[in-house]
Amino acid sequence: MDFSSKLDTLQQHVANAKSDADSAVKESRDKLDQRIDKAQADAHQAMLDAKQRTDDANANAQHKWAQLKADASAHMDETQARIKQHNAQVDAKLAASDANSAENDAYDAIDFAAWAIDNARVATLAAISSRLNADARAAAAATA
Repeated sequence: MDFSSKLDTLQQHVANAKSDADSAVKESRDKLDQRIDKAQADAHQAMLDAKQRTDDANANAQHKWAQLKADASAHMDETQARIKQHNAQVDAKLAASDANSAENDAYDAIDFAAWAIDNARVATLAAISSRLNADARAAAAATA
């Protein structure tokens, strides 16, 4: 995109607005009303031009989106076909490796569960000890 050209156009637009404002200060009410009407007509036309450009861009984007979806669908079909072919060619060695990994994961999960149970046991015993200590101190304070 030509940003320089767009910025030059914007700069000219600002210069025109400033010139109109400077001139309007010196004009009669009728002349000012005419200037306002022209500015509103210009703004309306600019809005219609922008809408047309947006509509054109939207139509173009919709066409590109439809093409992109069709291309993606074709790519997915090819990928699924390759996956099916690959899965059909998986040998016993790969299956055994997958089984070993799954077994190792299970062993790790069992070890973690045992560790969690040990920690729960320690925490439970510590909580019971803390409660007994608190009860004993409360009883001592009540008899004192």
